Amino acid sequence: MSAYWGSLRKFSRNARLYLVSAGLMGFTVFGGIYSLLRSLYLLRLGYGLEFIGLVSAVGLLGWALACLPAGDIGRRLGSRRAMVLGLGLATVGYLLWPLAEWIPAGWRSAWLVLTFLFSDLSIAMYDVNSQPFLMDATTSEERDQVFSVQAALWPIAGFLGSLMGGLLPGFFAALLQTTTEDPATFRYPLLLAGASLGIGVLALHTARESGRTTTLVQEGKTAAAPMGAAPYRIMTFLGVVVLLGSMGEGAARTFFSVYLDAGLHTPTAYIGILAAIGQLLAAPAALAMPMAAGRWGHRRVFLWGSVGMALSLLPLALIPNWGAAGLGYMAMIALVSLTRPAVSVYMMEITPVAWRPTMSGVYTMAIGLSWSAISLGGGYMIAALGYPSFFLSSAALTGVGAALFGLRQRAIAEPHPASVA
Repeated sequence: MSAYWGSLRKFSRNARLYLVSAGLMGFTVFGGIYSLLRSLYLLRLGYGLEFIGLVSAVGLLGWALACLPAGDIGRRLGSRRAMVLGLGLATVGYLLWPLAEWIPAGWRSAWLVLTFLFSDLSIAMYDVNSQPFLMDATTSEERDQVFSVQAALWPIAGFLGSLMGGLLPGFFAALLQTTTEDPATFRYPLLLAGASLGIGVLALHTARESGRTTTLVQEGKTAAAPMGAAPYRIMTFLGVVVLLGSMGEGAARTFFSVYLDAGLHTPTAYIGILAAIGQLLAAPAALAMPMAAGRWGHRRVFLWGSVGMALSLLPLALIPNWGAAGLGYMAMIALVSLTRPAVSVYMMEITPVAWRPTMSGVYTMAIGLSWSAISLGGGYMIAALGYPSFFLSSAALTGVGAALFGLRQRAIAEPHPASVA
C-alpha cells in the first residue's frame, strides 16, 4: 500500500484530474446511486420488469452504437475535449430523467426511455476516450498503477454511492412524511447524483491535451498522416470475447437490486448495504491487478477472472436467499474490478497508438451490446422462466467467452511493458 501512495504522488496532473471524474462516475452512475435506485424508481412508478429491461436495453444499445463514432470524435477533437462534451451532456440527461413524474402520463414512458438513451449516448464519449486519455497521461512505469487505481475508485465511490442510495429514500420519506413506496423518495436522490457529475466536468475542463493527442488530432484533420493497417482481426476477436464475457456482469448490475426487491422482498436499506459492501470489497481486487499482472500477465488475469465471474452467478441462480445473492454479487464486482484494468492495459498495449480510440470504442461497444441484450432479454426471460434460469444462462455465456479467450490467447502476443510507449 505504501508503494501505491508513493506512486500516486508521481501521477501526472491530467491523470489525477481524470481520477476525480472517475470517482464521481462510480459514486453516481457506475455502481453508485443511479445504479442502485434506477430500477427501484421505475418499480415505484408502476412499471414492470419488461419495461425496466427495455429502458436499460435501449440506453445500453445506444451507448454501444455510439462507441465507434465516439472514438472518431476523440481522434478529431482530442480525448479530453470529447470527454468534457460527453460528460457534460450526460449530466443534463441524468438530471432530466428523474423528472418523469412531472411529465403527462401519456408521454412518461417515452420520456424515461429517450432521456436515458440521451444520457447513455453522451456518456459513450467519456467512456471510449478515457482509456486513450489515460494512456497519454501515463508512462509504462506507472500505467498499471493508474489503471488499477481507476478501477479501485469505481467500487470505493460506488460503495459510498450505494450506501447513500440505500439510506436516502428513507431520509426523504421522513422529510416528506411519506413512505419509500412514494416515487418522490427516489427522485431526489437521483437528482443529487446527476448534479454531482458536474464536478467531474469541471475537473476534466481544467486538464490539458497531451502533446501526443494534439499531434494525432492535427493528423486527423489533415488526413495526410499514415495511420497504419487497422488491426481488424484482433479487434473483432476481443470484441466477441468481451461481448460474451460481459453478460454476467450486465445481469448482476441490472437485475441484482430488482431480484432482491421484487423476488426476495428485501428491504431497500439491506439492498444498499449489500451493494455497498460489494463495491468496497472490490477495491483491494483492483489494487491487486499490477501485482497479479506482473506475476501472470494481463491475459491470464483476465482469463481466470472471467471464469470466476461466471461462477459468482451460481449463488444468485441456485440459492434463493438475500445473503447468498449478496455474496455472489460481491464476488462479481470484485472480479470485474480485477479484470477490467488488466484487459484495458492489455488491449491498449497491443494496439497501435493511432488505433487506440477505435479499439477502445470496440471494447466499450461490446460491453454495451452485451448489457443491452441481457437487459432486454432478461426482463422477458425472468417474467417467463424466473430468476434462476436467467442467472444460469448469463453464467453460461460468460463462461463461453472465457473459454474462447483461453483457447485463442496464446496466438496473441502480449508486449513487454517496457516496449510500450
